[in-house]
Amino acid sequence: MWTKKYLFLSVIILLSFVDLKAQQVSEINFYEHIAPIIHKNCTPCHQPNKVGPFNLISYEDVAKRAKFIARVTETRYMPPFPADRKFQAYLNERSLTVGEITKIKLWIEGGLKEGVKKNSSINISTQKEETKPDLILKMNKPYQVLGENVEDFRFFNLPSNTTISQYITGIGFKPGNKKVVHHSRLMVDTTNSMREIDGLSETDSRIYEFQKTALKDEFLYGWVPGNDKIQFPKGTGIRLNAQSDFLLNMHYAPSPIPDTDQSEIELYFAKEPIEREVKNFILRENDISNKPFLIKAGEKATFFISKKIDKPMSLISVLPHMHLIGKTFRAFAITPDGEVVNLVKIDSWEFNWQMTYQFKKLLKIPAGTTFIVEASYDNSVENPENPYNPPREIGYGWGTKDEMLNLVLYYLDYKEGDENIEQN
Repeated sequence: MWTKKYLFLSVIILLSFVDLKAQQVSEINFYEHIAPIIHKNCTPCHQPNKVGPFNLISYEDVAKRAKFIARVTETRYMPPFPADRKFQAYLNERSLTVGEITKIKLWIEGGLKEGVKKNSSINISTQKEETKPDLILKMNKPYQVLGENVEDFRFFNLPSNTTISQYITGIGFKPGNKKVVHHSRLMVDTTNSMREIDGLSETDSRIYEFQKTALKDEFLYGWVPGNDKIQFPKGTGIRLNAQSDFLLNMHYAPSPIPDTDQSEIELYFAKEPIEREVKNFILRENDISNKPFLIKAGEKATFFISKKIDKPMSLISVLPHMHLIGKTFRAFAITPDGEVVNLVKIDSWEFNWQMTYQFKKLLKIPAGTTFIVEASYDNSVENPENPYNPPREIGYGWGTKDEMLNLVLYYLDYKEGDENIEQN
C-alpha cells in the first residue's frame, strides 16, 4: 500500500519537474536571456576589427553557431582564460557561471526562440566601454609577406612625432592581418638613429649595428594571440620622451600564399599628473637553473627558474610565454619570511591563448624575495601540438617550431599600502 503511494508521489514529482523544465525552456529567448550573456562575454572579441574569427552580435550570428557555442562553453574552452583562478585572482578574468551555461543549453533545447527585440536589446554596452586611443601608430606602409611558407622576422620603425614628453597609461596592439601575424614586441628608441631599420629582416647583417644602440625600453609591450591591452593603475604610467620612435619586432607565421600586413599600436596617455612610474622585469631562458634549455626528441622535460630580487616591488601583472610543445606553467614567489605569493598557474598550455594576467590588487613582493618558475614541455609523438612528426630535438628560438620560456612582469617600486590598492 505504502509502496504504491510512494510510487504515485514520485511520478507526480517527476512530472512536475519535467513540466517545470519545459516551462523554463519555453520561456528562454535570445533577446531577454541569451544576448546579455553573449554580449558581455563573447562580443568583446567577436566583432569587427577584433581577434575573434566571426561576429557574435546579432540573433542570426549566435543562432547559426548555437550548438558550437554550447559545446565550447560547456567544456569551458570559451571564453578563453587558461589561468587557474583558484591559484590567483585576476582583474581580467573571463568565465561563465554554471547557470549561464545551462541557460544557453536550455535555449537550444527550446528551439532557439528569438523573443522580442527592443531598441536596447542589441546594444553591446554590457561590455566594458572602451576608451579610444590617444595615438594610433600604423606601420609606414603595408608589408608584403612573400608566401614562401617560411617564418619571417622583421623590424619596423614607427616615429611617434610627439612634441612633448608624456606618460603612457595603456598599450594595445592591433594585428593588421591575423592570418600571418604570430606575435610582436614593442621597444622604444629615443636617439632617432634607428629609422633605417624599418622593414629589415632579423637576418640582415645591418641589424647587428643597430642593436648596439641602447634602447630606453627593450620590452615595452608584447602581443601574442589572445593577449589583451594593458591598462596601468590610476596615477601610474611609463614615460615617453618627446619625438621617441617605436620599434616593432614582428614575427610572421609561414604563409603558402602572398599576403600583406599593416599592424598598428594603440597608446593611451595620462590626462592627470603621474605619481609613479611603471617598470618591467623579465625572467628568461638565461635565468634557467637546469640548463641547457633543450628538449630531446621523444622526451618530456621540466625547466626551472629561480631569481632573487634585492628591492621591494608591487606587481601589476604577469605574462607567461612558451610555444607549441609547452604543457604546463607555474610561477610564484617566496618571500624572506617563507610566505608563498602565487602569480600564475596554467595546467593545460594553449599557445593560441596567451595573455597578460593583471592582478585584482597590487601584489607586494618584499626585497630578498625569490621568483620561481616551473615550465614543462612534451616533445613526444603523443603530443598533438608537436610541430614535428617524427619528433626532433627542440631548443631556444623565436620561431614557432622552436621554444621559449619567459615571464614578463610589470611593477612599481613598492610603497607602504600598495597591497591594498585595487586595480581598475
